[in-house]
Amino acid sequence: MSGVDYDATSIPLAVRIAFGLADTDAALEARHVPSLINLTFVVQRDSAAGRESIVLQRMHPVFGPDVHFDIQAVTAHLRHRQLETPHLLRTRSGQLWATEDSTGEPRVWRALNYIDGVTLHASKDPGRLGSAAELLAQFHGALEDLEHEFMHERPLHDTPKHLSNLTAALASERGQGDQEAQELGAEILGQVHGLRLDFGAFPRRVIHGDPKLSNILFQATPPHHALCMIDLDTVGRGYFAYELGDALRSWCNSAGEDTRAARVEPETFRAVISGYMRACPSTLTPGELLSAIDGLETVSLELASRFATDVIWDRYWGWDAARFGSRREHNLVRAQGQLALSRSVRSQRAELREICADALAASARGQSSHL
Repeated sequence: MSGVDYDATSIPLAVRIAFGLADTDAALEARHVPSLINLTFVVQRDSAAGRESIVLQRMHPVFGPDVHFDIQAVTAHLRHRQLETPHLLRTRSGQLWATEDSTGEPRVWRALNYIDGVTLHASKDPGRLGSAAELLAQFHGALEDLEHEFMHERPLHDTPKHLSNLTAALASERGQGDQEAQELGAEILGQVHGLRLDFGAFPRRVIHGDPKLSNILFQATPPHHALCMIDLDTVGRGYFAYELGDALRSWCNSAGEDTRAARVEPETFRAVISGYMRACPSTLTPGELLSAIDGLETVSLELASRFATDVIWDRYWGWDAARFGSRREHNLVRAQGQLALSRSVRSQRAELREICADALAASARGQSSHL
């Protein structure tokens, strides 16, 4: 996705040895899976049960190796709760990851079990979206009693910090010379007025941290039910407002992130909220559910600020070289789209609150009928 072609030769020999691939022709069968963060392959290897597929990933430097201790704790808890989840496969020496430095820079690689399914970047199917939301609620419920001190400092939401980063980038010599970035930055910062930035009145829960639609694995065949959450590097403690807000940001804008014409679609918003309430954790309050509307607006503008910052610095986000001429061009479009999405939430706030109220009422009626 960054303009570089990857194939099996991109997997260093030390990594193939660590995960039991060196003695087979598995490296020749490695399939590169496009990803904006971690370099990802699906690889075949021999095991006691026969030929099996595994997922092999080279981690982005933003994730330290300690994140794997957190993933191990989270996935063990999910499996204990009988939720399907990808889990780490240890190296031949029993480690959770492998490190190699063939390029002169130490890089962390890991392997996970392969779960057959499909990922989507957008959908208007209310059944599929409702299933995804129900799965997310089950994920939250299963991790409510997880007792684990997270070791990795993960990039969870910090909207004031990202807005400050944008302000600093705009004030830099490089930013001042970019009129297009200046105009976009001014629009984003102007939208901050009236934005909710403080969710401290609510508890911090164990959340996925990046519940975009492409981080959910679906059945490949009808009825296309959601199978499991994937990409668990961002799991940690945070506010529900950001968590469900980020899910709504991704799921209720079928245009996707790579367009300027982003908007919240009330019909898909209803499908997601209704699906979530079907398996809603018992400790979640009505106030927290309603806070997701604020979270949706806030996280959209936060992401707009992050994309806009990278328009100037051009160094963090991956980009789609098949559709855009540069990282800057791609991030410019994404920043404009997320700004439009934030504005869409604000303009439809009354309707979205009504949808949440309907879902809360329906859930209350359902609970009463089981008493």
